[in-house]
Amino acid sequence: MLMKCPRCVQRVHRSARQCPHCGFGIADVDRIFGEQDVRLKCLTDAAGVLKKNERVAARRMLSDFQRKFPQLFFGLYFGTFKELPSLRQFGFWLLNRGAFEDVEVSRPNEAGILLSVDVSGKAAGITFGYALQPFLDDEVTFKALSAAHPYFLQGQWLRASEVVVKRITKTLAKQARRAKRDPEAFEPAPQPETEGVGEILERIRANHRTDQSRTQV
Repeated sequence: MLMKCPRCVQRVHRSARQCPHCGFGIADVDRIFGEQDVRLKCLTDAAGVLKKNERVAARRMLSDFQRKFPQLFFGLYFGTFKELPSLRQFGFWLLNRGAFEDVEVSRPNEAGILLSVDVSGKAAGITFGYALQPFLDDEVTFKALSAAHPYFLQGQWLRASEVVVKRITKTLAKQARRAKRDPEAFEPAPQPETEGVGEILERIRANHRTDQSRTQV
C-alpha cells in the first residue's frame, strides 16, 4: 500500500521508515510535536473557539459520520500554532501518535480522517489514513477545503467544518457504491503482520476503555 509523504507529497510505501525521496520520517515531526502518544477526542478544541452549542453540533456531526461509515472516524482539531512546518505534517503526526479515546478499537487510525485547523492563521488541512487511499485523494480534499475556505476566513469554524465533512461524506458514499460494483479496484494490498503504531494505539484505546468501565461502576 502506497501513501504520500507529508513533506514532498511523493508516493511512499507505508512500511518505509523514511521517504526515499526527501528523507522525511516520523522522527522529524516527533522532534517538533513530541514522541509520546497523545490522548484526545474526535473533537479537540485546543484553541477554545467553539461555543457550547457549536461543540454539541460538531459532536453530533461526527457521530453521524461514524454511523454512516462504521469502519471509519472523522476528527476535528482546532489549535493555535506559533511555528508549524505544515498542517499536513501535523496531521500526519497526530494520526500516528493520537489515541482517540471516543473511537472504538475496531476503527484504527489508518481508517481516520483528520481536519486540522490553525485558527490564528485561518488555515486548514486534511489528513487521512492509508486505508482510505483507494477512496480519497488530494483533489477531493482540496475541493472540500476550497468550499469551506470563505468560512475559515470569517472565523465560522463550525460552518467550515460542516462543509468539509459534507463534501468528504458525499465522496465516500459515491466511492462505496463503486467499490460494491468493482471491489478489486478498492482492495488494499496485503501487508506483513508487524506491530506498528496502529497496534500500539489500539492497546492504548483498549486500556482506556477498561479504565473507564472500572470507574463507572
